Amino acid sequence: MSSLTSTSQYFEEQFSNLELCDEQINNSEFEECEFSDCDFSHSVFKSCKFINCRFTRCNLSLIKIPQSRFTEVTFRECKMVGIDWTRAQWSGYQFHPELKFYHCILNDSSFLGLNLHEVVMEECKAHDVDLRETQLNNARLTYCDFTHSLFGRTNLSGADLSESVNFNIDVLDNNLTNATFSRYEALNLLESLGINLVD
Repeated sequence: MSSLTSTSQYFEEQFSNLELCDEQINNSEFEECEFSDCDFSHSVFKSCKFINCRFTRCNLSLIKIPQSRFTEVTFRECKMVGIDWTRAQWSGYQFHPELKFYHCILNDSSFLGLNLHEVVMEECKAHDVDLRETQLNNARLTYCDFTHSLFGRTNLSGADLSESVNFNIDVLDNNLTNATFSRYEALNLLESLGINLVD
């Protein structure tokens, strides 16, 4: 497939090496599609649907996704800087993780207030990401770097943050019930309590 068009339906299509920067796609539906080595940076996907799709080594930085729907979509080795995920359309009833990120760059993105239970972020660079008021219960957030990311009234109950680093999480302002942390990094949680540790 050489390009994408608006108001189209794609099923089990494979898209490779597409250059679609600063473009706009409206009201298209993608189901069981694979995107590899594509550049969609600065593009707009408005009122589109992505169902069981996979993105590999794609540049999705600064895309806009107003009213678009993502259902069980996987991203691997993608650059995804500056995406406002709150602009997408999200279902109130989720039975499976809608988004999975593996080895992705998610810097400067916003998930503010979203219901992303069981979301997967594995070995991701997530600097300056807004995760305030986000439902991340039972999420898998492992081997990630959360430098300067924001957690506030975030539900991390049952979440796995093992081997993740550089997070600043106030234990009194977030739900950490049954969450998992690596032993050394868990000491950072005590900073919010004003506790001094000595050897």
